Amino acid sequence: MSDNLSELLGRRGIAENLFDKLGKLSVSEGAPDDKELARLADEFLIGTANAYGTTTFYDFMKPDNKGKKVYVCNGTACLCAGTQNQVVDNLKKYFKDSEIGHMTCLGRCHQNSAFHYGGHNFSGNAIAEIDKIIDKSRDFHEDIYCIGYNNRQILTSGFTDIESYYEPFQKSLKSDPSEVLEQIKTSNLRGRGGAGFPIGLKLEFCRKENSDVKFIICNADEGDPGAFSDRYLLEKQPHAVLFGMLIAGYVTGSAHGIVYIRAEYPESVEIMQHAIDDIREKGLIGENINGSDFSFDFKIIKAQGSYICGEETALINSIEGQRPEVRVRPPYPAQKGLFNKPTVVNNVETLAALHYIIENGGEAWKSIGTASSSGTKLVCLDSFFNNPGLYEIEMGTPLEEVIYELGGGFKIPVKALQIGGPLGGLVPVHKIDDLTLDFESFSNHGFLLGHASVVSVPEDFPILKFIEHLFDFAAYESCGKCFPCRLGTKRGQEMATKALNSEYQIDRILLHDLLTTLEQGSLCAHGGGIPLPIRNALQYFEDELTPYFKN
Repeated sequence: MSDNLSELLGRRGIAENLFDKLGKLSVSEGAPDDKELARLADEFLIGTANAYGTTTFYDFMKPDNKGKKVYVCNGTACLCAGTQNQVVDNLKKYFKDSEIGHMTCLGRCHQNSAFHYGGHNFSGNAIAEIDKIIDKSRDFHEDIYCIGYNNRQILTSGFTDIESYYEPFQKSLKSDPSEVLEQIKTSNLRGRGGAGFPIGLKLEFCRKENSDVKFIICNADEGDPGAFSDRYLLEKQPHAVLFGMLIAGYVTGSAHGIVYIRAEYPESVEIMQHAIDDIREKGLIGENINGSDFSFDFKIIKAQGSYICGEETALINSIEGQRPEVRVRPPYPAQKGLFNKPTVVNNVETLAALHYIIENGGEAWKSIGTASSSGTKLVCLDSFFNNPGLYEIEMGTPLEEVIYELGGGFKIPVKALQIGGPLGGLVPVHKIDDLTLDFESFSNHGFLLGHASVVSVPEDFPILKFIEHLFDFAAYESCGKCFPCRLGTKRGQEMATKALNSEYQIDRILLHDLLTTLEQGSLCAHGGGIPLPIRNALQYFEDELTPYFKN
C-alpha cells in the first residue's frame, strides 16, 4: 500500500470517489470499457495499470463479468441445502451458460434457491416462476422471514418517528463529546462483526488523533454465508445505523460518514439512501447541525463483490480505488486509515446498538448479558431449522435455547453447525449443550462466535466436501497479498479435491503444517482463521475422515 497513492486518491475528498466511478462504469456492460477506464485513470493521475488492477479483482467489474444477466448464490448455506443445481437448470432454459454468473452470498439463507436478476434478489419458490419474473408480470423479490427474540427487543424494536428517535442525538449535541464517549465505554459494547473489539476504545483512539479530517465507515459488506442480520438492520432499521454513525462522528470529531454496502444487497442501498434523504430533510445532517459546531454528512458506496472487503483495511483500500489488499498494522486505521486520515470502521450491528446506549446510558446496556459480553446479539438461523429467521438473543443465553426452542430444532438430521461464517468454528451437534451465546464460551470451547450466523451441515453432507468448500472459498476470496493465504488455501483445496475424486490420501503431517503456516504466517484473519473450522472437523469427525488420510 502506497501512502502517496492514498494521498493522491484522497485529494478530491469522498464526494468525487474513484471506486464509486469505477462501479458506475461497469453498470451497462458488467465491466468498464477499456477506453473509459484509461480516461478515468488519467483523471485521477494513477495510471491505467493501477485502475486495471483494481477492477479485475472484483466479481462485478472484472472482464469475466461482461454479459452476465443473472447470478446464482453459491454460499455455504445454499450449498448444504443442495438447491442450487436445480436453480441453474431452470435458469438455463432462459439464459446461455455465459450469461449466468455467481454471487456469494445473497443473504437468503433462510430460504435457499437464491438468485439475482434485474437488480433484485430472489429465493424460495421464486425460481419456479422465473418466466414471470423475466417478463415482469410477477414480483417475488420482497423477503419475508421470522423475526424473534428471547428476553428483550432492542435492535429489533419498532421504529417510532424521526423526531423522537433522534432526540437522544439532539441531546448529545448539548453535551461534551467526551461525556458521550464515556457512556459508550461504560457499556462495554464489543464489535459484532467478528473480532469483538470494544467500540469505545476504537472511538477513543480516533478522538485523540489530531487531524482536521476523520472518517466513520459503516462496514456493511456482510459476506459471511448464513448471515443476514446486517441486511435486516439496513433494510428494516436504517435509522439505527445512521444514528450510530452520527454519534460516532460526534465523539471522534469526524464530519464524514461512509456506508459501504455490498453489491449483493441492492435493496439495502436504496433503503439506506431514502433514510439519509429523510434525515437531511429534517435538518439532522449537514453543516452545523441544529446550530451546533458539529457537521456531518453521509455517502453510500456500493461494493463490487469481494469477501475480503469485510476486513477493515482491505475495505479502506477499496474505497480509495486501490486493490482491496490487507494493510500491515500498525499503524491502525484509527490513527491512519482512509486517505491516511484517522478512521473508525465498525460493522452495522455494532453501530446500531449505540441508540439504546445513548438513550438509556451505558450501564443499561452493560447490565444485559454477561460481564465480558454485554447486551444482545442478532443470530441468523438457516433453512434447516423449523423456525428459520433472525433472533435477538441476550448474551449468555444457552445455545440449546436458541437452537431448539426459538429455532424449533431441525427439519432433518444435522451433524454440525458452522457458526460465525467461513472462518467460524464447526460445532458438532453434541456440543450445543455445552455452549452459551457469548464470546468467551465459544472461545473456551475452541470455536468462534463471530457474526453468529448459523449454517447447518446435514447428516448426509460429507465433511471432506465441506472442508474442500471452505478451502475453495478462502482461496477464491484471498486478497493475494501474503504468500501463506494466497498459496496455502489453494493447496488445501487441491488436497481435499484429490482425496474426494481419486485414490489420493492426505498426509496428516503435511495438512497440519499447512494449517499452522496459515495461522501463523497470514497477514490477516482470512488466512489465519480458515484453519479453525478445518481443525474442528478433524477433531470431531475423525471417523468419517479417516479413509481419506494416510495411516
